[in-house]
Amino acid sequence: MKFKFEKLTIWQKAMDFGEELFEMSSRFPKEEKYNLISQIRKASDSIALNISEGSIGQSNLEFKRFLGYAIRSLAEVVTCLHKSKRRKYINESDFKILYDEAFYLMNMMNSFKSKIK
Repeated sequence: MKFKFEKLTIWQKAMDFGEELFEMSSRFPKEEKYNLISQIRKASDSIALNISEGSIGQSNLEFKRFLGYAIRSLAEVVTCLHKSKRRKYINESDFKILYDEAFYLMNMMNSFKSKIK
């Protein structure tokens, strides 16, 4: 690993979470291609992208700002999960698994963010 963000557990978890959501959304109806599929994929990719971009920044304050963006993207994913469940694209069990993973990731990012001076 050559980049410091690759060593961050929050980045690794965000990468895994994004891939899970990509896979899940590929089972959505075709008419959601430019709506919910696109939205959930962009938002979930944005989590890891913001963690990596912020870690390369010039200051800890900037890193904290990008972690805030990552957390906001995660909130967007959670809303997409609710919409997916309401539209019956995912069942309650799958929703709960992904929702719990999102909550865990949010807590990890908040904890990490609070430790940055």
